[in-house]
Amino acid sequence: MERTERKKILNKVWQIGFPLALGVVILVWIYHDFDFQRVWQVLDGGMNYGWMLFSLVFGVFGHLFRGWRWNLTLAPLGEYPKLSDSVYAVFVSYAANLVIPRVGEISRCGILAKYDGVSFSKSLGTVVTERLIDTLCVVLITGVTLLLQSRVFSDFFAKTGTNIGFFTELFTSTNFYITLICILAVILLLVYLLRHLTFFTKVRGILQNIWIGCLSLKHVKNLPLFLFYTVGIWACYFFQFYVTFFCFDFSADLGWMPALVMFVVGSIAVAVPTPNGAGPWHFAVITMMMMYGVNREDAGIFALLVHGIQTFLLILLGIYGLVALPLINKKKKL
Repeated sequence: MERTERKKILNKVWQIGFPLALGVVILVWIYHDFDFQRVWQVLDGGMNYGWMLFSLVFGVFGHLFRGWRWNLTLAPLGEYPKLSDSVYAVFVSYAANLVIPRVGEISRCGILAKYDGVSFSKSLGTVVTERLIDTLCVVLITGVTLLLQSRVFSDFFAKTGTNIGFFTELFTSTNFYITLICILAVILLLVYLLRHLTFFTKVRGILQNIWIGCLSLKHVKNLPLFLFYTVGIWACYFFQFYVTFFCFDFSADLGWMPALVMFVVGSIAVAVPTPNGAGPWHFAVITMMMMYGVNREDAGIFALLVHGIQTFLLILLGIYGLVALPLINKKKKL
């Protein structure tokens, strides 16, 4: 019994400690010689707070669209949670991912099961489908961006030490090792998820319900609205990032194409299991911003402040969701 408890504790430490440690190590490497006095100078008059607040509006709407779209995929399964519950569950899930990466997908299904009686396994199937759609969207956006900015991506791979033409310099590049660590971390995450999901095979009918949830997309009644929400989600994510360019003098004139390139690279970087992509996201965005002529210090300030403020938004929305859920469902319990 003690051995089982010890194993559970070690598993929790691994789930929380590894992503946090990985993010911290990469951040320390990126900012080890950084002048943090410059950050305070930018905060004290060097940043346009109006544009920053405006960017956060897109962040909120991105979550709203995701919650509304989720209800569309649940309806064909005979599940009809309150729209507000779905939205608040999404709020909570993104905050939960800051503690343990990818646990949010599980928590949001648990919230609907608790407050609306939605089948956990079926809703999990819709979340799996949602992630597949997100992956497809990232692939499509990346493909278009690669065609439009192929030279910049070529320079990026060369600078990070991942260009196959630079084998002689490959193993002397610190950037390469950071990239390699991130790739290995993603592989470890996938292995962990696969092992964790094997638990469901022990429960009769669970996998079948997940599969039914995955197929729910085929029976969505309002497909145009589903597509509108999907486009809306990714448009909001992009504009949340792009609008932050206008917060700083050194990035205001870069334009939407560099923003798209950085958005794509950042979207790929957040797949690395660290809290909200902390570390890998900074590394990717700083590197790409330098490609467009922004000096390293300014690029570091941009990544640090934008990521920090957007992460703070996720925390606030998560807290709001946790408080709102029991309040709006209070009457139902009575």
